[in-house]
Amino acid sequence: MSQENFTLESVKEYYGKVLSGSKDLKTSACCISGNVPSYQKEVLSKIHSEVLEKFYGCGSPIPLALKGKTVLDLGSGSGRDVYLIAGLAGKGSRVIGIDMTDEQLSVAKAHLSYHEKAFGLESGSISFRKGFIEDLITADIADNSVDVVVSNCVINLSPNKKKVFQEIMRVLKPGGELLFSDVFCSRRLPKEFSQDPVLLGECLGGALYTEDMRRIFSELGVKDFRVLSNSKLIISDEAIARKLEGYTFSSTTLRAFKLDLEDRCEDFGQVANYKGGIPNSERFFVLDDHHVFEQGKPMLVCGNTADMLSQTRFGEYFQVTGDKSKHFGLFDCAPAPTLVDTKVDAKTPQGACC
Repeated sequence: MSQENFTLESVKEYYGKVLSGSKDLKTSACCISGNVPSYQKEVLSKIHSEVLEKFYGCGSPIPLALKGKTVLDLGSGSGRDVYLIAGLAGKGSRVIGIDMTDEQLSVAKAHLSYHEKAFGLESGSISFRKGFIEDLITADIADNSVDVVVSNCVINLSPNKKKVFQEIMRVLKPGGELLFSDVFCSRRLPKEFSQDPVLLGECLGGALYTEDMRRIFSELGVKDFRVLSNSKLIISDEAIARKLEGYTFSSTTLRAFKLDLEDRCEDFGQVANYKGGIPNSERFFVLDDHHVFEQGKPMLVCGNTADMLSQTRFGEYFQVTGDKSKHFGLFDCAPAPTLVDTKVDAKTPQGACC
């Protein structure tokens, strides 16, 4: 059996048969931690208990400004994030979940009509499809057809991560967004880690080295991505911790856009002003861990940030003044540390620029 087939079969076995729920996980790598915003709690309270019990995730890649948008969740599992996003997006939006594990898809589909009724949504606004995130054609996802792609602790499980990111860029519309949470590692992991069913299933054995992710993005034309949150993982299981001694893992939420951006922050004298109005983010909008926009307060921004705010679905909520006709050199940004850095606190800004 090839390494790729071994990985896919091992993941399906772990999440389809070995685990009966999140309580069976040996580590916290695939468990969401941190505070859930109150507006999400309201929707989560309406989600079926079985969906919640069989959900695995390491972050909260829940996008904003989704009215009328199409959202694709890669590795949707029991459907928790799909239902949460659908409940927040409301009528006129579409949310599609992709998963390869029959047992997980069965749970998600079993409660489809329940959630449509709970959220007052039209039939067909939520759907689940069987497919592979490395080949979204298997799930009939067309080129340039999706506004936002999300994924919660799933890409690390893929045996071919470059193909996953290639597919994401294929299906995103121009100006579309990838928002995902995943586990990353401070070093390249040895091959035997990805052949360990437990390490792989616990979202550790397949964790991507942060610099390799940056290189993949660069090869695909994604020259600037942003970090929303980053926290070091503590491995509490002693046997697993011994195997992973010397490796540092983090749970990180990132966003990237399908935009033609520069590989450095350049200064064109542009100013961004948040007009407000994004549901559940009316007064403040967080672009990343070092860009928080307050309604009505102008902020100097680099050219890339200006494009992220004006050439995406966020454009209607921002007034960006200035263009790129006059260049003032590099934007005054501090060097960005790596995503996994044992020498910095988890709260230290860690972005691709600024």
